[in-house]
Formats: sequence, structure tokens, C-alpha cells
Amino acid sequence: MMSRLPAAILCSLALLSPLGAQPAGRWIGTWASSQQLTEPHNLPPAPGLADRTLRQVVRASLGGSQVRVTFSNAFGDAPLVITAATVALSAGDAAVRPESVRALTFNRSASATVQPGASLLSDPVALEFTADTRLAITASFAAVPGGLTGHPGSRTTSFIAAGNVVAATDLPGAAKTDHWYCLTSAEVWTGPAAATLVVLGDSITDGRGSTTNQQNRWPDVLSRRLQANPATAQVSVLNQGIGGNRVLRGGIGPSALARFDRDVLAYPGVRWLVILEGVNDLGTAVAARAKGEPAASAQDLIDAYAQMIHRAQAHGIRVYGATIMPFGGFASYFTPESEAARQEVNHWIRHGGAFDAVIDFDAIARDPADPTRLSAATDGGDHLHLSAAGYQLIAEAIDLSLFAPAPAR
Repeated sequence: MMSRLPAAILCSLALLSPLGAQPAGRWIGTWASSQQLTEPHNLPPAPGLADRTLRQVVRASLGGSQVRVTFSNAFGDAPLVITAATVALSAGDAAVRPESVRALTFNRSASATVQPGASLLSDPVALEFTADTRLAITASFAAVPGGLTGHPGSRTTSFIAAGNVVAATDLPGAAKTDHWYCLTSAEVWTGPAAATLVVLGDSITDGRGSTTNQQNRWPDVLSRRLQANPATAQVSVLNQGIGGNRVLRGGIGPSALARFDRDVLAYPGVRWLVILEGVNDLGTAVAARAKGEPAASAQDLIDAYAQMIHRAQAHGIRVYGATIMPFGGFASYFTPESEAARQEVNHWIRHGGAFDAVIDFDAIARDPADPTRLSAATDGGDHLHLSAAGYQLIAEAIDLSLFAPAPAR
């Protein structure tokens, strides 16, 4: 199968480090996205991904000297067949820097099949880059399951072209879609002092209200602050937010409890976890009760937090609780009952003593004149999600000493 690779990228296979011959360091996630079953309205434009090439752009939160990539068929109902794949440094839009194109292989083969429910980690390739670099990960597919795994809230444009053109330096005329598909993570080989911060959340973490292709979600802003601070420059940030997600029960994507192992514990070098999730549990409770469906109480949410804290701490991970921000004015969520539950949950986050530290986003984002609402400086317009300026504001308020160096696990 190796001979089928374009000649321009065959030479990159020589850069693959032999197993057991790595220089001192460790693998660290530099980018990740939480996977879910793609809803019909978020599927790729016709004719889909079979017999086509998909180029996806992601932002690295930490640099390194080698990279490897994970593809996912977690929600597939049939095999996902990859015929070829590359990684390169993005040159903007669908273009890549020609000298940076590296062929990805899977157990030394150019092609691979990912069975339903499984994921696939590529072999490492040598590629040097720094934090905040855009990586272009390109794959061609022979077969794609009807149940497509993906991450709809990419806030980043992907490009789809006919045939197998993974080595192309540009994809003029490619179809565009603002979603990611079948792509779970990128990991870098970096220094032994590096460590990872995972942010577990919903659409506020996923970046609803941020600017497409500008990478200005609040975890992106925090990542740049960490990189600019010498004491935290070896910290990567993995955004594991899903729009519409809940802690206790599925809905849009698996619940936070259901995806906890895959999205937090499975990553190498995780030293910190920030949990900012629960607003959708509280906001949908009244409507759920009206339908005779299970509804989350404040105590249910507190108990779920406690479970995640205990499980993360057992893996040596420090867990920080972020208070739930106001949603007064968001008509379908806000009731006196949901506000009382928010206050109860936030009081426990602040004073319950279970979290290793508290990040008080509520205090930062609320309107001083009406604490049930977001301030004008943070409100994205719907009274639930923040604006790009609001995400900047809350990220800049985080104390970076929370992520000071600690002995590597």
C-alpha cells in the first residue's frame, strides 16, 4: 500500500521515528474535539464524504517536534475506510505549505479501516511547529458510515474535494462546511514538563457566539495567555465542549458523565480539568417535568460533579469548578425555579470544598444591576451565550497560577 502514496510525500515516511527510539519527552494532546453522532442537518454537503477528500484545520495549543492524529468512528454503524491521509501546516483556507506535507500512516500502512465504535491513532511523523499554529489534517475516504461521527460546532471551515487529493497544496473549488468529521485529536511529542488542561463543557465552551475561523473561544484565549506566560508555556488546552450538552442525560451528544472517560481520562498528561457545564440540565428541567420526563435538580447536578471530581482526582488530576453564568432573559430556560437551582449549584461550587479551586465566571459575567442576567459586556445577544468580547473577558480573568508547574505524572 505504501507505493500508492504520491511521490511528493513518500519521503516523509523516512521521518517516522522508529518505535522505542524517541528522544526524551512525552506525548501531549495539542488539540481535541468531543465526538457525537452528527445530526442530519449537520451532515456534509452532497454527495457526502465517500470517494472524496476532506481537509480540516485545527489550532495547536502546544508545539512539538512530532505529531500523530486520531480518527474516530465512535458512532458509526459501518466501517470507516481511510484510503490516505496527510498532515501539514495550513497556509490559510484550503491551502497548505508544500514543504510541510507529511503522509500519515497507520501501523505503517497508508490506508486503514476503522470499525464501528472504534478509533484509530496514526503513526507519528516529524513536523515541527509552535503553539497557535494551524494544522491541516487531510483524509480521503473510500467508505463512510451512515451514522457519521463528528463535531458540528467547529467554528472552523473544512474543505471537501472529489477523489484522493490528500497531497494537494490547495483545493480550489472545494465544497465548504463549518463542521469537523471523524477527527478526534492531534498529539505532539514535546518536553517532559508539558501537561494538559481539559475543559469539559457545553456550547459556551464550544464557542457559540465566537467568530468562525478566528479561534477566539474562551479556551483559545486562555491557551494564548498560558503560552505567553513563561511559567505555564508548557500547558496545552483541550476543548471538550459540545453545544447543547448536558451533564446528566444525553441529548445533543453523550452526557458529560457518559463521555468522561473518553474526553478526559483517556488523554495523556492531563493535570487539570475545568468543568463548566450544567446550564442545559437546569434550563430544561421545567420543560422536562411538564412532559413527564426525568428532570435534573440542583442536587442531581451536585452529585454528578462529585462523581467527576472523585474520578479525576483518582488519576492525579486537579479539578476546578466554574460557576454557571446567568441566563435571565433566555425565555425557554429562565424561571424562578431554574434560577434558584443555579444559585444552589453555584453556592456548592464556591463553598462545598469538593473542587480543588473555583473559577467564578458568574461573578465576572453577570450584570451588577441584575445578577440574573449577563452584563452588556459579555452578552452575545441571546442572554445565554457570550459574545467574542465576553469570552475574551472571562478568559482574561482566570488566575494563571492555577496552572503553575507541578511534578509530571
